[in-house]
Amino acid sequence: MKTLGLIGFGQFGQLAALHLKPHYDVIVADAAPRAEATACALSLAFGTVEQVAKCEIVVVAVPVMAMRAVFEQIASHLQAGALVIDVGSVKVLPSQWMLEILPEGVDIVATHPLFGPQSAKTGLAGLRLVVCPIRGDRFDCVAQFGRSLGLTVNVTTPEAHDREMAYVQALTHLIGRSLVNLDIPDEQMKTPSYQHLLELCSLVGGDSFELFAAIQTQNPFAAEIAESFVFQARGLLDQVKPAKA
Repeated sequence: MKTLGLIGFGQFGQLAALHLKPHYDVIVADAAPRAEATACALSLAFGTVEQVAKCEIVVVAVPVMAMRAVFEQIASHLQAGALVIDVGSVKVLPSQWMLEILPEGVDIVATHPLFGPQSAKTGLAGLRLVVCPIRGDRFDCVAQFGRSLGLTVNVTTPEAHDREMAYVQALTHLIGRSLVNLDIPDEQMKTPSYQHLLELCSLVGGDSFELFAAIQTQNPFAAEIAESFVFQARGLLDQVKPAKA
């Protein structure tokens, strides 16, 4: 089997390793204190970032705000002909960084799995994977592999991805995180609509704040949509505000 290096072994990295292990010889790198013990428990090899960077395929699964530093760290260790894949929640900035930093002889594919450990608890079938061709033609192999896992694959550009994600992800996470902070109760007389709000809280409540921050600040189109949502919400409340006596 081909060697696959996985840099980042958080919740999503562990989920990815679980599904990649049957198809690749996976080696993991992560600086977190218990990462090596977790990798060993899952029968995965563990190494340094530099060792992992020498694999045929290198998957970067760290928070978006840490990606540039990782690309700089691995650039001189990548093998000619290697394939580098990121799994960040935004695509414009990581794609620009990879083109800028990684050597010319390396193929690059930017991806975004539109799911996490909560969504994938019952399997990957029907979940979505976005694939963005950046350098080389192996994006098609990545897309085909995703489909072989049962994923629904969309091939698009980083800009088109981020424009859609400003609504699909940034707005959803803003609403969901706000509801989590509000600590909305599981009321006995809940309506189906309220149940959907509780389900949204359950889905986003387990995500790290780093993921939320990346979605809101690293997507170049997110701030405009967030501000528009707040403006519309405030406008609706102003329309129903009781008139002063």
